Amino acid sequence: MLANLATQLFAYESIVTTETRAKVLRPYAEKLITKAKRGDLHARRTVARKITDAQVLKNLFDNLAPQFEGRNGGYTRIVKLPNRKGDNAPMAQISLVLEPVASKSIVDDAVATATKAAKAAVAEDKAEETTEA
Repeated sequence: MLANLATQLFAYESIVTTETRAKVLRPYAEKLITKAKRGDLHARRTVARKITDAQVLKNLFDNLAPQFEGRNGGYTRIVKLPNRKGDNAPMAQISLVLEPVASKSIVDDAVATATKAAKAAVAEDKAEETTEA
């Protein structure tokens, strides 16, 4: 079951399944992606034992794995959905995170800007208090 879910995830990049299956699928799929990032023959054969569809395997090694080169884990995202009509099973969407990783300098710049804005707001509040008093 996990191999089929992983095959569908790599084929469509996003699937809807029950929340429990999505939580079980996440580490399974992430380990396969980590092996695919290596890209050597042994990794291809190891992943081919689980992913039997040749087109999906080729897509995983040629297209998806290079997109995850800069990312160390966290290749999938689980989003909870409303319960399924009929049996009220909790549903979730599991998808591949294909957005590029924000570089450390961009994150640091954003934090610095937020800190400056907070300090400016505090300074304005103090200035207003002194003018009122």
